[in-house]
Amino acid sequence: MKRLFRQIILWSGLMASTGLAFAQSSKIAPDLQSLLSTLLGPVNVVIQYNSAPGLLQLTQLLALGGTITQQYSAITGVAVTLPAAVVNVLAVAPGVAYISLDRPVLGTLDLTTAASHADLAYQAGYTGAGVGIAIIDSGIYPHPDLASRIVYRQSFVTSTNLDDYGHGTHVAGIAAGSGVSSTGPQFTRTYRGVAPGAHLIDLRVLDAYGMSSDSVVVAALDRAISLKNKYNIRVINLSIGRPIVESSSLDPLCNMVAAAWKQGIVVVVAAGNLGRNGYATITSPGNSHYAITVGAMKTEGTPTRTDDLIASYSSKGPTWIDYTVKPDVVAPGNLVSSLLAPGSTLANEYPQNIVAPSAYMLPGYSGPAEYLQLSGTSMATPVVSGAAAILLQSEPTLSPDDVKARLMKSASKIFPLTSIAVDPTTGAAYPSTYDIFTVGAGYLDITAALNNQDATHGVALSPSAYWSSLLSAATLVRPDSATWDNNTWSLINVWGPQVVQSTVTGNSAAWGTSVLWGSSAAWGTSAAWGTSAAWGTSAAWGTSAAWGTSAAWGTSVGGNGEN
Repeated sequence: MKRLFRQIILWSGLMASTGLAFAQSSKIAPDLQSLLSTLLGPVNVVIQYNSAPGLLQLTQLLALGGTITQQYSAITGVAVTLPAAVVNVLAVAPGVAYISLDRPVLGTLDLTTAASHADLAYQAGYTGAGVGIAIIDSGIYPHPDLASRIVYRQSFVTSTNLDDYGHGTHVAGIAAGSGVSSTGPQFTRTYRGVAPGAHLIDLRVLDAYGMSSDSVVVAALDRAISLKNKYNIRVINLSIGRPIVESSSLDPLCNMVAAAWKQGIVVVVAAGNLGRNGYATITSPGNSHYAITVGAMKTEGTPTRTDDLIASYSSKGPTWIDYTVKPDVVAPGNLVSSLLAPGSTLANEYPQNIVAPSAYMLPGYSGPAEYLQLSGTSMATPVVSGAAAILLQSEPTLSPDDVKARLMKSASKIFPLTSIAVDPTTGAAYPSTYDIFTVGAGYLDITAALNNQDATHGVALSPSAYWSSLLSAATLVRPDSATWDNNTWSLINVWGPQVVQSTVTGNSAAWGTSVLWGSSAAWGTSAAWGTSAAWGTSAAWGTSAAWGTSAAWGTSVGGNGEN
């Protein structure tokens, strides 16, 4: 032990004599290095050695006041909690290769923004500044991360609180949260939304139990249109839905979406969370030909996109009755930590989903819980709304069709052919095929969309699919005057070759029964085109209310997500 302390004194003396005590070290991770000058108390780190640490090195950690929490076999390293003041000492210790923060790995806003490349847009100065996003949801709690950027509020339901359900606040944070409640030297990560410069218009339609009605949502959409010029409302976010019961040409929700679109407002809608029931599970108004309908991806706990997979619950097309190709794009939406509305229904029902301050604060610091973790296409939708605001900030003259077309064409087409999700509670396995009705035109890429300068020349209405039992083939048909009719905006360019298989001629693409989804999937008699489809008489909705806690955002999914 005396030898050990002599070594520690020697290291400290070496650092003092060479001026290394607080100097930058290539052995210390940049985020940890930036914290050391202000950090008080203990810090959780991972120390990697050049070779497996021996008894002497482990004893040295204990002598420096450290507590070893993990020792690894696959890498030559340990996880340890130790005083911040000794990190620089360890950096010059023999055998130490690298010291990094023990960073939390959560499906959260910093991963969402990274996976969608919103962080790169932010670094380039694009924050959605000047663009109004109308959040038609359960209201927005006055969270510090939104501050004065909520410029208008109106409730279409009776309630005493601004958001006693908690869904709308969470959605607003993903779209435009500033991250101020998790920014500073005491924080290990920042929960910033996609377009933190955008201002918000709060139009409340869901009550404390997440329930509403068509008339209420239609009234809110109508109000958003009337306020467009006053607050520069260029985007409407609809992270809500209910069963499709008629053609979109008749559905009042879809008709109001179309009206908003024609007034120059991009409308972004959740696909729904019924993908585990199969194809034709998109909810209304996600069946609107105009809307950008969004499915959910899983970030797999990393900021990179290469390992991301579709969430098995993300609803699939084609839409019931109209057979419209949906979703249009997919975006991160699983296990997302965003803004908490204190005392809300969701917070009370899922207390385990409240993000502990220790998940984003350094040891020794504390504060009130500010964030909540939820999953679903409801969470993916505001990612795309924020992306639309960023595009409109960069080019204010873009039309809704321009925005939709660019987001779709620039979306990544790189996916695996299939994946399987296993429910952590039931153990049930849910396979997914990465076809046109599962991932649409691809995975949102905000940087690529900003770099796209292609001019559209028509409407960006989502096409429809038709199945011929006689030919055992499906046909994808473009709407009249659609922009998808030349080489720049061809079906393959927009949706990608993996999902647009076989021959593309004229205004249609045709597939046989051997394509990705095969004759027993979307085209099978028991799926989209059959009598027992998702919206049949024995559908998932059954006799339950159209708008409720078991509706499109499904708290059974919204609360827990999937691994």
